[in-house]
Amino acid sequence: MNLPPVGLGTMGVDDPETVATALSVGYRHLDTARIYDNEAVVGEGLAAGLAESGATDDGVATENGGATDGLSREDVTVATKLWIDDLGADDVGPTARESADLLGVETLDLLYVHRPRGAYEPTETLPQLDRLVDEGVVRNVGVSNFEPDQLDRAIDVLDTPLAAHQTEFHPLFYKQDLLDHARDHDYTVVAYSPLAGGRVREIDAVCAAAKAHETSPEAVAIAWATAKDPVVTIPKASSERHLRANLAAADLTLTSNEIAAIDAVEREEELFPE
Repeated sequence: MNLPPVGLGTMGVDDPETVATALSVGYRHLDTARIYDNEAVVGEGLAAGLAESGATDDGVATENGGATDGLSREDVTVATKLWIDDLGADDVGPTARESADLLGVETLDLLYVHRPRGAYEPTETLPQLDRLVDEGVVRNVGVSNFEPDQLDRAIDVLDTPLAAHQTEFHPLFYKQDLLDHARDHDYTVVAYSPLAGGRVREIDAVCAAAKAHETSPEAVAIAWATAKDPVVTIPKASSERHLRANLAAADLTLTSNEIAAIDAVEREEELFPE
């Protein structure tokens, strides 16, 4: 699955205009989840962004001279996640269809198992995701917050290739074994909380690189993450200024010494432990 280096994380986003603005400045990956309770908000923002581009109801863009001129539905990856209460064999299909309706899309481009907890049972949950792919409700399947053995099991059970694993990933916390697993099995790592909840401003190695490049610590954290193939990031932002800055950060190239210095940060602080 080909995801852009920087997408929009929408946890806590409650204004459709944030999503529409993100699309207008160049975002092409929108990430939400059932537990965020904002799929309708994201869907409204997506619809507004497509309308601004001149897209018709069938997703074909028309020329209108707008900021997102030429954008069509097929250009945007819309991702959501099934919460732990939605993972029973009888719940996966209806819940996914409800998410698609709330998001205003015919097909979910990427559907994740949010956490391997609650009603999650690989041999019952995952075949239902395969069925949704067969039925055209879902295009790609992902998982989130899994460990290597759980990833192995999911890959074994799924008929559909695993497209992505979403995991917490920032200079204060990431797991090398998860990165290695993605490289070995050819799927994308989607890094959430790449700014460590704002803590990247407290990391000396990050701040030193920001000073050297005359940029922000946030930009350095995003550039550091996206330098680690196959990692993409989904930072949250609300203002147009921050949306643009996060998107542009993927173009920042850190030196190998700067990357090594950030890698060497010893302090680990998981923001969203199991």
